[in-house]
Amino acid sequence: MIPTIKTCFQLIEQYQMLDNIKAHSIVVSRVAELIAKGLIQRGEDLNLDMVISASLLHDIAKTQCLDSRCDHALVGGEICRNYNFPEIAEIVEEHVLIKSNGTGRITEKEIVYYADKRVNHDQVVSLHERLDYILERYGQSNEFRHEAIEKNFLKCLQMEKRIFDGLEFAPSQVGEIVLSNGQWSV
Repeated sequence: MIPTIKTCFQLIEQYQMLDNIKAHSIVVSRVAELIAKGLIQRGEDLNLDMVISASLLHDIAKTQCLDSRCDHALVGGEICRNYNFPEIAEIVEEHVLIKSNGTGRITEKEIVYYADKRVNHDQVVSLHERLDYILERYGQSNEFRHEAIEKNFLKCLQMEKRIFDGLEFAPSQVGEIVLSNGQWSV
């Protein structure tokens, strides 16, 4: 089952998502929606509702995990499963570190993962800008963590090439297009 946009916002309120995390999730969903629509026009078989809902809920547990340092992706997946959204749960669980090998058709999971990496707070940024932020914020002079972030980043760069191959817009245009597009209605 895939939750409606209205249900996603009800869950966002119920789990008391901080305003800045909510703003981030909305922008991630708009980036993901833009990419998914472009891929669908190109002939890809994707579920647009799943992409939007998973994007809105990808950080559903982030607020509650801030103090406890729990894994917000795994807790978010549990929350989604508790509401009988198993497909959304799988996407939420992998929005930080994706298991995809980068082959085959582009999936809803990859789109949400990629869109999240393109949004810093509530601004669409390049992958390189986002990497700099992630390394500073989460690398914390930890060589193992730093290496894992770099490896994840390389996977994301490869994913970007796959996603944008054949789209009518380039990665550098995403922010401008998202700003000019209207918001969907709840």
